Amino acid sequence: MPHTFPPIPASTTDTTDLAAIRHAAEELRASEARYRSLVQASCAILWVASAAGRLEGEQVSWTVFTGQPAAQFTGWGWLDAIHPDDRDCTAAAWRGALAGSSMYQIEHRLRRADGQYRYMNARAVPIFDAAGVVTEWVGIHIDIDERKRVEERLRLLDAMSQATRNADDPKTIMEVTTRMLGQHLGVTRCPYADVESDNDRFTIRHDWTAPGAISTVGAYSLDLFGARAASDMREGRTLRICDVDTELAEGDGAAMFNAIACRAIICCPLVKDGKLVAMMAVHQDRPRQWTGAEVALVEQAVERSWAHIERVRATEALREADRRKTEFLAILAHELRNPLAPIRNGLQVMRMAEHDQATVARVRDMMERQVTQMVTLVNDLLDIARITRGNLELKPVRVELRELVASAVETSMPLIDANRHTLSLDVASESLLLDADPTRIAQVIGNVLNNAAKYTPAGGRITVLAWRDGAQAVLSIRDTGIGIPPESALTVFEMFSQVGASLDRAQGGLGIGLSLARRLVELHHGTIDLIRDDTVEGSRFDIRLPLAPEVAAQAPADDPRVSSAGSGLRVLVVDDNADAADMLSELMDIIGHTSRVANDGPRALALAEQFKPDVAFLDIGMPGMNGYEVARALRGMPQLEPLVLVALTGWGDDNDRARSKEAGFDHHLIKPANLEAVERLLTDLVEQRKG
Repeated sequence: MPHTFPPIPASTTDTTDLAAIRHAAEELRASEARYRSLVQASCAILWVASAAGRLEGEQVSWTVFTGQPAAQFTGWGWLDAIHPDDRDCTAAAWRGALAGSSMYQIEHRLRRADGQYRYMNARAVPIFDAAGVVTEWVGIHIDIDERKRVEERLRLLDAMSQATRNADDPKTIMEVTTRMLGQHLGVTRCPYADVESDNDRFTIRHDWTAPGAISTVGAYSLDLFGARAASDMREGRTLRICDVDTELAEGDGAAMFNAIACRAIICCPLVKDGKLVAMMAVHQDRPRQWTGAEVALVEQAVERSWAHIERVRATEALREADRRKTEFLAILAHELRNPLAPIRNGLQVMRMAEHDQATVARVRDMMERQVTQMVTLVNDLLDIARITRGNLELKPVRVELRELVASAVETSMPLIDANRHTLSLDVASESLLLDADPTRIAQVIGNVLNNAAKYTPAGGRITVLAWRDGAQAVLSIRDTGIGIPPESALTVFEMFSQVGASLDRAQGGLGIGLSLARRLVELHHGTIDLIRDDTVEGSRFDIRLPLAPEVAAQAPADDPRVSSAGSGLRVLVVDDNADAADMLSELMDIIGHTSRVANDGPRALALAEQFKPDVAFLDIGMPGMNGYEVARALRGMPQLEPLVLVALTGWGDDNDRARSKEAGFDHHLIKPANLEAVERLLTDLVEQRKG
């Protein structure tokens, strides 16, 4: 019979062991739960790899950051999330750590789920069992992008500083800075702009462009950005547009950006003392998600570039001021020596011919002229000094502008006559009443007239026009002189500035006339500007002064020369034959129209701008600028539309009529013009205007 054993009762020890196992399992599950929670809450990426270095199973934080699911990162698939430029060195470092069972550490760029690459510090350590065999790897990625971007930004800014350290002109600084910034960011274009003092216009002095991209160098209005962006930039807020087509409307700058093939932009304004002074931008020809680090880089680049450029400009200004002062002293000596020499010689002559009363009188007149010249020169110097110190006292009175013009012309006529110039005056008949110091404003007008007389070749023309523009009186002085080159336009109002001045070519004066004129005009709350005008052969200066308050408040009165009971026409007669022009003009007045006369093309264009004629009779065969050329120029002045042009010529065949029509003429009359035909033509035009 087989032996049987009684059942063994469960021992107390076994029950205790089972409970311990269950407790350990619960703790393990709780630990894993805490680990998962830590991974999900951490800004770092925690991951586990097999002993062979393969990522397997679920890697929660890796998937959350990179967007890679397990199917993509398993094994060595995680390398696809590493930046292509960093991939090979990352793989080599990982294989080296696996081979040596040593710590793995590297910095590389890891692609985030949104496609942006971030700099990461990656580390992993092996986990060993009791026998010293690697069982797995535990790794972590820590985001160091901000630190790396700051380091990178500082390195680039330092490199820019080093590259421009010895630059002594603004253009070089702009060229180097825009090139280095543009290449670093891999953009299409990088422009640098100065903002003008009116806080509206900005001038792109230089831009770096990638191959094939167009340059944007030129002057623009800030309003092209649209009202919102322009306002933001005036207040120093950076414009960041990642996609022009989706973020901007046509009126908000989209049209401007599309015109230069710019689809994404960072534009950083620089505001100093409440004024927008400069801008730097980067343009991309495709949409681009700009990072905060990229925006910060452009902002710091424009700040440093502007500061460096301003230092260079300040140094240049000091050098230029020193040069001008040296030149000024030389010219001052020259100008003082000029009158002193004849005065000294005159005294000698008077001693030698003291009984020759005619000679003594002639020498005395000469000496008075020379002393007057010296007094004028010294007075100008004293005026500049008083204005600089702020103690020049104005003595304003109520005065008509035409009286000031007459006073200035009287003073300048000897110089104008000495150079055989022709002076034309055209001052509006309506009241242009000012509250001004008559001596000072006459001095301003005289300074500009004297400049025109000095720098216009003998036999030239000087034209003075005056009219009302809103609450201001405008005085325009134009000449047919040498003109002012663009490079001198910005400095012509500065102290001791002379266009093309040299000791052997000096036209007289110290180069302070226009500087003094500007300061005196500004003391009267007015402006004086050099105007670019293609219709003027030489120079044009416009002086604007505020009208007296009660005059400014009134509606502009109709000039009787520009209106004829509301039914007449404004007629411009242009003919180099003065008698013929005057007779035709007399006819205009007799039949109820208002007329003006010009005897050459340039004068006609200047007069048309102020007179705004309804009809212009143009002689075709004028010397210099013929009637065809005047007609084309008038047609190019949109403010004159609608303007009826009538050709006056001795030629009347079909070819002549066709040519006048091509030049823009509406009618063609044969000289001598039939007065009945002229009157009939004007009557028809009046009827058309009424209809």
